[in-house]
Amino acid sequence: MSAIGTETTLGQEYSKVVPNYSVEDAAERSELDASTRLPVLLYLGSSIFWLLVGTAFALVASFKLHDPALFDNGMLSWLSWPRMRMAHLNAVAYGWAATAGVGVAIWLTSRLCRTTLRYPAIVIVAGVFWNIGVAIGITAILAGQSTGVEWLEFPPYVGAILFASFGLISLWTLLMFWYRAPGHIYVSQWYILAAFFWFPWLYATAYLLIFVFPVQGVLQPITNWWYGHNVLGLWFTPLGLASAYYFIPKVIGRPVYSYYLSALGFWSLAFFYSWNGGHHLIGGPIPLWVQTVSIVASVMMIIPVAVTAINHHMTLTGNFHLLLTSPTLRFTVFGAMCYTLVSVQGMSMAIPSLNFVTHFTHYTVGHSHLGLYSFYSSIMFGAMYYIVPRLAQCEWPSAGLIKLHFWCVFYGSALMFVCLSVAGVTQGTMWLAKNGDLPAYAFIDTVQATLPYLIGRSVAGVILALGHVAFAYHFMLMVLQMGKHTDKPTLFTEPTKA
Repeated sequence: MSAIGTETTLGQEYSKVVPNYSVEDAAERSELDASTRLPVLLYLGSSIFWLLVGTAFALVASFKLHDPALFDNGMLSWLSWPRMRMAHLNAVAYGWAATAGVGVAIWLTSRLCRTTLRYPAIVIVAGVFWNIGVAIGITAILAGQSTGVEWLEFPPYVGAILFASFGLISLWTLLMFWYRAPGHIYVSQWYILAAFFWFPWLYATAYLLIFVFPVQGVLQPITNWWYGHNVLGLWFTPLGLASAYYFIPKVIGRPVYSYYLSALGFWSLAFFYSWNGGHHLIGGPIPLWVQTVSIVASVMMIIPVAVTAINHHMTLTGNFHLLLTSPTLRFTVFGAMCYTLVSVQGMSMAIPSLNFVTHFTHYTVGHSHLGLYSFYSSIMFGAMYYIVPRLAQCEWPSAGLIKLHFWCVFYGSALMFVCLSVAGVTQGTMWLAKNGDLPAYAFIDTVQATLPYLIGRSVAGVILALGHVAFAYHFMLMVLQMGKHTDKPTLFTEPTKA
């Protein structure tokens, strides 16, 4: 898509359809983009920084799974596996994923509300303090000050900084919606508004019930997994779907297939997902009704997943050839397909018979990677390939670097998912195997059996790291205005008519 010329969609341009955009429309969009330039680039740039940091932590943690003595000289305790693992999770979740999602949401909100960025100081201050909070939290984890509560490992004083920062962002979102231009409220706006309401509610509730006014007994793990699961489904998922619902129709030049399917997908996600977290505690010492409700709600997630997949597929029908051309479309569609896959896998993991085998194994780690990386991160990459040229006023310098990034994401995440899934099933099966009344295998046998898959995981991590470095370098060139100054978009191939 052109960053400095008229904003013609690929579907319209290469089907020889005259775009129905006036000079006034193009000027309006240019004004909107100019108003969001500084805050959006701040969020996207800092998110890429945390992506690189999180990738480095991930590589160290992965290598130590098959080489435990790595960096283990008694003087580098902050490089121990538990600290690397927690630092990786939080750098990726709160540094990369959350910050990138907010940056993309700021740009989408301005476009969809058709109003220039109101009160930019609010989002800039919030972004600065959010990054400060993440930096303090990562440092605290490396120093051994983790809380030990999964997804909430930052010390409580860091949680206060993050909550205050996101409170400002949520306030800004309401102000933008108040000043929106009259007209239809697009489906992406539903998801953004909901996500910016749900996350502070989730974070504040979990923070208060675990650290400030701690609940007792089994309520602790229930609260923990209520938050841990919903932060994926009611925070990252809505932002990813908001982006997919905007960019797929935008690139191909046609409206979303069905408004009613969009509404059904949104409200069924809101209703069913909040009950899902309890299936992580199947077999644990928690009330059986909590487990049962969670299992039922997890299976009912087939409704929002199916209608969203159908809506995206039918919207794209007749324009699949553009996947060979558009970086934004290819990343977004790959992420949307992974959303369907990870959701179906999540439903299956709520079934007790499968959960009994895969719980506490590498299988659940592979599931998390498929969701937060293959689905969500891929869509964020696609959004950035569309947004950044409009803010930097130049096009991406190299189609080759974009190809390298995509194939590293594709093959790296696929190899990661396969290795962790096979390793997890192998683990669970060997743990449960019996020789009479005794275990058939010693624990060390399961470790040795999964070793090849853990090495494969490290290879996948190296592939992903290569793609991340290429993307970060490419983004830096754009920010430094070293891109191509042309009205032709940087595409994978020259487009052809279907």
